[in-house]
Amino acid sequence: MSTDGQGRSHWFDDEAGPVVRPYAMTRGRTTSAGQHRLDLIAVVVAESHTDDPEGDHSLSPEHVDIVDLCRDTPQSVAELSSELDLPIGVVRVLVGDLVASEWVHVNRPVPPAELPDESILRDVINGLRAL
Repeated sequence: MSTDGQGRSHWFDDEAGPVVRPYAMTRGRTTSAGQHRLDLIAVVVAESHTDDPEGDHSLSPEHVDIVDLCRDTPQSVAELSSELDLPIGVVRVLVGDLVASEWVHVNRPVPPAELPDESILRDVINGLRAL
């Protein structure tokens, strides 16, 4: 998000609050395709071909900000929400848009049910030590 010379966001007015309401950023949408995969700890990664998101006029400034933040370091949905000072629901919709247009992809953490049992890992470690 761009800021003025004093470090304040252009989308926020100190007296009035946010200038652009969240529902306007998502064009009134509360969901997007693939949003069911976007929990708070899902990691958003910019695609390698994302050289100039600002050149794509179909992207909003918030979309561009998300791509820019994820280009250097993958970010979780919660981190994006915090960094952009946007509600989680808005970030989920915006990230869903970017996934659909192939600007970013999402890496989901492995569900606990699919992780190996801790006792198996201990047995493997003990077996390796015994060698």
